[in-house]
Amino acid sequence: MCSPKTNQRKNMKRIYRLGLFIILINFLTSCNGQTKQEPNETKRTKQVGGGCEGCELMYVEMPKNISSEHTSIGWTEGKQKLILTGKVFQIDGKAPASDVVIYYWHTDENGLYSSDNQTPKQAKEHGKLRGWVKTDKSGNYTIQTSRPAAYPNDNIPQHIHLSIKEPDIANEYYADLYFDDDPLYLKHKKKYGKLDRAGTELLRVVLDGNIQIAEHNIVLGLNIPDYPSKNKTDIQSGLNIGEDQPSFMPFHAFGPDKGKRTCPVCIYGRYHGIVYFVGDNPNWDEIKKWLKQLDNESVIREKYLKAYFVYGNSKKYNKQTRQTELEKIGKELGLQKIALTFVPSFSDTESEANLNKINAGVENTFIIYRHRTIVDKYVNLKPTEKNFKLIAEILDRTKGNYFDLNEPKHE
Repeated sequence: MCSPKTNQRKNMKRIYRLGLFIILINFLTSCNGQTKQEPNETKRTKQVGGGCEGCELMYVEMPKNISSEHTSIGWTEGKQKLILTGKVFQIDGKAPASDVVIYYWHTDENGLYSSDNQTPKQAKEHGKLRGWVKTDKSGNYTIQTSRPAAYPNDNIPQHIHLSIKEPDIANEYYADLYFDDDPLYLKHKKKYGKLDRAGTELLRVVLDGNIQIAEHNIVLGLNIPDYPSKNKTDIQSGLNIGEDQPSFMPFHAFGPDKGKRTCPVCIYGRYHGIVYFVGDNPNWDEIKKWLKQLDNESVIREKYLKAYFVYGNSKKYNKQTRQTELEKIGKELGLQKIALTFVPSFSDTESEANLNKINAGVENTFIIYRHRTIVDKYVNLKPTEKNFKLIAEILDRTKGNYFDLNEPKHE
């Protein structure tokens, strides 16, 4: 028989063990709770665009009133004058975006972020060639500055940094722009890829006397990580407005390059181009109406428009049969300038037709480009008088102010 003291000791041990058990349960529950909260914490702190080293310096001495035009000291002091100009669009690539602040900074003609006594101490790492523009009601912006040089003793090509701040996005995000005539760019692209943040990353300059002009449109959110999603209800086919029309090699059955494999944008990329894709569901009555209309438009606009028909029906594909079929149609319609071409399918990698990302199941896809960059596109467009006028209006509207100027001669 146990003594009262023995029972007391046993009770104390039970209480002690029970207390340890309760503490352990609370600890485990607390740990599980923290584990469940971590994704939410990450989600709350995630930045649109993935963050940007140095972009916060856009706020150093940022003016209260910002114009849609800005001129840097490089315009008067630099060796090569450069105008960077264009429009800013919403994610659809069609609706203009107003009140968007674009901060830019770049190197001088020696490839350095040089500063002067006017450069704020906190922003010296960006140098003196920096500034801001704010898009007007039509989304326009213009920057007059100097062309940057590549970093000395480095393989990074000439570039301009942009930091983009939208009115309804909490943080800014970056986009870097390069020059397509810079010999360092291709190696850079091969190593890092082509990011095309907020539109193509390539600037293609034209000449107005001794001034280089780069027209560059910005598409908000395009290829920007964690950008607020907007529901897409339209059928998807083709690359996005703002991206570059890719190079690919279709077979030419009829037209100026008959019997060859010629890349559309490689030879005819300077001005406007229309690439009319038809896949596995051809409606030949409608196709013929479009071919005649596009050919007429090409004749009227002469060298300023090149139109292509690209047939990518993968069903019962035979090269000779396809070539004969398209050649017959070209002669039947009396086509003069449009090129009738074909590929085995739109997923074909040998011709690189797959780079166009065409949905072979839709009736058609129209890609309209200017200076190799896609400025508009349509899917399942019917051959009506209204749509014929629509195409003509788009070509007129997207010319820009420097459409007739020539490119510099490349070595």
